[in-house]
Amino acid sequence: MDNFEQRWLDTQMLLKERFGKVPDMEGILFLIGINELSGQPAKKFSKEQKQDLMHIAVCTLLCQLGYYEFVGRDEDGWPHFNELSQVSVKGISEQERMLKECVIRYFIPQP
Repeated sequence: MDNFEQRWLDTQMLLKERFGKVPDMEGILFLIGINELSGQPAKKFSKEQKQDLMHIAVCTLLCQLGYYEFVGRDEDGWPHFNELSQVSVKGISEQERMLKECVIRYFIPQP
């Protein structure tokens, strides 16, 4: 097993310990989005807000690679980003691996 696969399994196990099950990628993005919306009271989100939360997560993750930059929060506390460059990774499997790498770094920061 290569290092990437082991680090992904370690991340999945960390999430399982925290949440009782391993969420799929949409669930992981939702969790990151909620985390980035910190300070908001717990509430039910509309379908559109859930999509917005996943978008926040993707932007947050892609900040690691220089595709986006955080620019601040609006009056409701929602984070906003500027796109610095378009994602250059082609193909679904390559994009998924790139996101997984970013998720690994998000939950298990590298020294």
